[in-house]
Amino acid sequence: MGFNCGIVGLPNVGKSTLFNALTSTQAAEAANYPFCTIEPNTGRVGVPDPRLDRLAAIAGSGKIIPTQLEFVDIAGLVRGASKGEGLGNQFLANIRETDAVLHVLRCFEGDVTHVEGSVDPVRDAETVETELMLADMDGLERRVQSAAKRAKGGDKDAKTEIELMERALAVLREGKPARTVALSPDEREPFRRLALLTSKPVLYVCNVSEDDAATGNAHSARVEAMAKAQGAEAVVISAAIEAELAQLSAEEKQEFLGSIGLEEPGLNKVIRAGYKLLGLLTFFTVGPKEARAWTVNVGATAPEAAGVIHTDFQRGFIKAETIDYDSYVALGGEQGAKDAGKMRQEGKDYVVRDGDIFHFRFNV
Repeated sequence: MGFNCGIVGLPNVGKSTLFNALTSTQAAEAANYPFCTIEPNTGRVGVPDPRLDRLAAIAGSGKIIPTQLEFVDIAGLVRGASKGEGLGNQFLANIRETDAVLHVLRCFEGDVTHVEGSVDPVRDAETVETELMLADMDGLERRVQSAAKRAKGGDKDAKTEIELMERALAVLREGKPARTVALSPDEREPFRRLALLTSKPVLYVCNVSEDDAATGNAHSARVEAMAKAQGAEAVVISAAIEAELAQLSAEEKQEFLGSIGLEEPGLNKVIRAGYKLLGLLTFFTVGPKEARAWTVNVGATAPEAAGVIHTDFQRGFIKAETIDYDSYVALGGEQGAKDAGKMRQEGKDYVVRDGDIFHFRFNV
């Protein structure tokens, strides 16, 4: 399943440093967290999950295969991008194809030139958001006219589309992103198909100096307050530290992290936050050959989870033998869970829970 996060921001804020650190780290740890380059600015990285290592140790699994996220390093945006300034058209096309946005904001002072002449991450966030909102408004105004012609011809879907587009336009004209439009469950999918740039969930990544990596600073505090007000999320990292960590062995990495007061690489926080941003959860399959993590959307049913592994599993789904993660670990694995009556038989209506361990029974 292709879930991807576009890394966006103004020029010289640390986007490419972050992306390169992500890809270098994953390439260096290919045994546990496979990485592959799809295009020069696109890479897949393993989602760090200590539960997977624990399951593999209990089951004696020969291989560990994490679930993955795709990250896309998108060209830097400048003021006027909505009208094609700089690489505006390319930027807008690339971001439209992503599922979520990781917005990197410069929260460090220094000699690196800032495109706006000073460091102000909240202003920078508003600059990018404004360009995306302007692009959405321009596109919607043209699409409403086209849909109106179809509606006059009796197209019922066009009428629904117009109503959603007009609600989005009303919000955008108030200076708010499209993701703030209130939607009923039935409206979410048709609204998603509008592919609005500002409808995508956003994670703000505060890029701070090495000295501020553990605690953040006044700039990152302002971003965190902004994110909270928006119902968004923010994480604090130092892209410079992440780039340095990417070159170290696992043992050197832990020693270095301890010396600067960090428990884990900031990239782990970024990956996990991106995963959460997309509304995803993890289930596992565990055996002597491999322990593997898989990704589904929150709310997915057991047959849909089976289909992630193979379409035949979903087509011929009979039942799912399920053990929750805590029971599996506490009882020493599958047999212990079975003996204690903790393996459940779940049918087609079962909604997957994060951490479920499955054996799927199917017949094709």
